[in-house]
Amino acid sequence: MELDVRTHLRIKRAIAGSIVAAALLLLSGPTAASNVEQGRHLALLYCAKCHSTDKVSPSPLKIAPPFRTLHERYPVEQLQEALAEGIVTGHPTMPEFSFDADQVGDFIAFLKTLEK
Repeated sequence: MELDVRTHLRIKRAIAGSIVAAALLLLSGPTAASNVEQGRHLALLYCAKCHSTDKVSPSPLKIAPPFRTLHERYPVEQLQEALAEGIVTGHPTMPEFSFDADQVGDFIAFLKTLEK
């Protein structure tokens, strides 16, 4: 059975995306070189309009979870791929965006500071 051109391209993109995602996970995880303050700056710049970025305040947008609770849902490290490739959500108020590898590590390091 031969695959049509579109299916073949989708498979190639999926494989390439998986390779890139795996590399980003290995290279961009929070490390000693991650900059928590830069991660905090990114959160304030891109996220604070909707999400609470501290340990006590409610989120300005009620449907946006406070960042301090994200680790209760899943390990925040699982966000690395989404942050690098672009987070897209089901609600219309969240913009699509993506971070470069250094920013991903910084942002995750910042999120980890909000865990108990």
